[in-house]
Amino acid sequence: MPAITHTDRLPVEIYSAAQIRARDAAIIAAGTPGFELMQRAARATWQAVSRRWPSVGTLTVLAGSGNNAGDGYLVAELAHRAGWRARVLALGEPGRLTGDAAQAHACAREAGVPVAPWSDGEPLAGVLIDALLGTGADGEVRAEYRSAIEAVNRSACPVVAIDIPSGLHADTGRVLGAAIQADLTVTYIGLKLGLLTGQGPALTGELLFDDLQSGPFDSAVPVAVRLAPTSLPRLSPRSRTAHKGQFGQVLVIGGDLGTGGAALLTAESALRAGAGMVTLATRPEHVTAALVRRPEVMARGLESTYRLGELIERADVLVVGPGLGQEAWGRSLLSSVVGADRAQVWDADALNLLAGGLVEAPPGTVLTPHPGEAARLLGCDVQAVEADRPEAARRLARRHDCIVVLKGAGSLVAAPDGRLALCDRGHPAMAAAGLGDVLAGLVGALRGQGLDGFEAACLAVWLHACAGERLGEQGRGLAAAGLPDAVRSLLEEICPCVN
Repeated sequence: MPAITHTDRLPVEIYSAAQIRARDAAIIAAGTPGFELMQRAARATWQAVSRRWPSVGTLTVLAGSGNNAGDGYLVAELAHRAGWRARVLALGEPGRLTGDAAQAHACAREAGVPVAPWSDGEPLAGVLIDALLGTGADGEVRAEYRSAIEAVNRSACPVVAIDIPSGLHADTGRVLGAAIQADLTVTYIGLKLGLLTGQGPALTGELLFDDLQSGPFDSAVPVAVRLAPTSLPRLSPRSRTAHKGQFGQVLVIGGDLGTGGAALLTAESALRAGAGMVTLATRPEHVTAALVRRPEVMARGLESTYRLGELIERADVLVVGPGLGQEAWGRSLLSSVVGADRAQVWDADALNLLAGGLVEAPPGTVLTPHPGEAARLLGCDVQAVEADRPEAARRLARRHDCIVVLKGAGSLVAAPDGRLALCDRGHPAMAAAGLGDVLAGLVGALRGQGLDGFEAACLAVWLHACAGERLGEQGRGLAAAGLPDAVRSLLEEICPCVN
């Protein structure tokens, strides 16, 4: 496998739309004219367009009625001056533009850029610039804008969104009825959460960032941190005299009849991620298969909770739920771990039993729900979770006093104290069974090696996603059993075992 390359140029700090608007106002108040910021944004967008599509020669801007439109008018002016055939299709009356946007419109007209009103059925050509709606969009997209958005999405033209695809909520990644499907988005001043979670990853295309020479935010606290090589927690190198007792005894509890593979995947993942020792407590019927598959895992067959207590006593970390089931066997095992004074990770059926009110997770447990499990835990539907993934993750963390990993595109890690981390890595080939089991084992192994719950969850989610990217390059059919080896390789790259 190729070594990981550190070419990520996006910032790690993520801000709300309100924080970015406040920062924009502060820059202007400090002496940089708003029109100058608009010109910088236009130059950044035009440079991205001309680099990616240098020979197209035609550019069409769809402009709304705010500052986002002003950026678009200036992009059209730059394209026109570069010899491209550029025009603007305006939604609303350009004469009603005010401030910097009105000045941008005037500059484009004085340069000779044709401006015409948008009408449904208008032929679209060249590179399309989405300058319709900005980060302030909050309600459902109005009919006229929806018509333009749908026309852009039907076209076969490349699409560039200015700051954010129109119709995408900047803070949640929710689609406001209709949204632009961009090939490229150039965003400014601060990174927006909605670009990276919810529907954002599917609509943004390639994401470029330009701070417009604005410098760092002053005292604003980011709403989230993007997981990247520069922001990840790290495992310490191991001493030359290290021994297995120093790196955690992980006990995996799960694998009811018919689902033994889930628990085995979790155990194997914990082993390959560096846990000192791994024990699998499962149905007796699965022990032989576990030993054949992975003899390093100490498999113990349990018909009931008898002898589970001594396994818990020897463990440092409990990973509970993969393949556990919701019948009497699984319920009794889960009930036995609730009072254990051990670091814990709950996944799969442990979460379903938690949602049913049968148990309560110990404070500080790492919960790893997918959106369906999160919806059951919150007593809502999946659509409500996906409409505001950051808030769903935060609510779960507060409600259960636990660390929460809300899986999906733009996975989120939330802590009860309000910390939020986002992972923008991954691959569509990861839409396959068993990958959640691997993630649970990975979190458990990192907990056993000294990271706290939030740190372990953050590093595990990033490693899991990047390993999925590597295997996803081979296409569909990604098997979860292949992921632990890829994780091991990545972990060594960023956290070398020895100096």
